[in-house]
Amino acid sequence: MILAQVEGSIVATKKNEKMTGSKFLLVRPLYVDSPASKEFKKGSSTLVAVDQLGAGEGELVLIVQGSSARNGVKDKEQPVDAVVVGIVDTIDIARNVIYKAH
Repeated sequence: MILAQVEGSIVATKKNEKMTGSKFLLVRPLYVDSPASKEFKKGSSTLVAVDQLGAGEGELVLIVQGSSARNGVKDKEQPVDAVVVGIVDTIDIARNVIYKAH
């Protein structure tokens, strides 16, 4: 799984018919340098992920890619490579809460 922050949404009126009704999010992977760190570092690239949970801009989400992504959508025939499988409430590292959703 990948920890990522939602940076925006994407609207595509013309798309594969199996993707009709899907919400697309632009997400940027995040990482933590060390257990002592309380700050996230942003990855250098972004991903487009299908969202069926209703995540919003600025939220932290859990993403899966590849074959796991197909298991994360309702229709297993959808041509997806990344999907939101969770919206993060809190992150605790070494008994220190470094993130808490608003």
